[in-house]
Amino acid sequence: MGQFVLICYCTKMIFKQLFDVTGASKLKDITKCSTIMGAHTPADAVEIKVKDDEYINLDNLKIRAMYTPGHTSDSYSFLMDNYLFSGDTLLINGTGRTDFQNGSSKDAYNSIFNKLLKLPEETLLYPAHDYKGEKVSTIGKEKKQNPRLQVSSVDEYIEIMNNLNLKKPAQIDYNVSKNINLGV
Repeated sequence: MGQFVLICYCTKMIFKQLFDVTGASKLKDITKCSTIMGAHTPADAVEIKVKDDEYINLDNLKIRAMYTPGHTSDSYSFLMDNYLFSGDTLLINGTGRTDFQNGSSKDAYNSIFNKLLKLPEETLLYPAHDYKGEKVSTIGKEKKQNPRLQVSSVDEYIEIMNNLNLKKPAQIDYNVSKNINLGV
């Protein structure tokens, strides 16, 4: 049964890439898997809530939950060996926006610079989505090439994030509601 939980997470990332809405409830219905989210989630439908630095043991897999707020107040990343599943916290050549869903540029900076970028440079980065079709990067590559990471202070990062001038996503209110309810 353990592998099904990981499949749920991976499928959520696939659904998120395609629709920015989780498909965990549909997969749960089909496979009878358990759903896992971080302890800070407002979702009541989740069966298992993990805390920062807690390990999820699935058969022979050991996955570290990492609380990485910033994009949202309940963002988590997951580390399995040298594979980092960063959700929307750290993207390829970017970082998740912080201007809605209780986001915080200061929290994002701390999550990225004091947690994720402390991982070995060869750590493979798999974000929830990439708008240019890239699927994987490394921590080392992002440190060198990601334009939002070329800052010398938290204040400089906050300034960048405050001046992105991004439009509110058209379906955000609908999508957030669906995400909290696992896609239902």
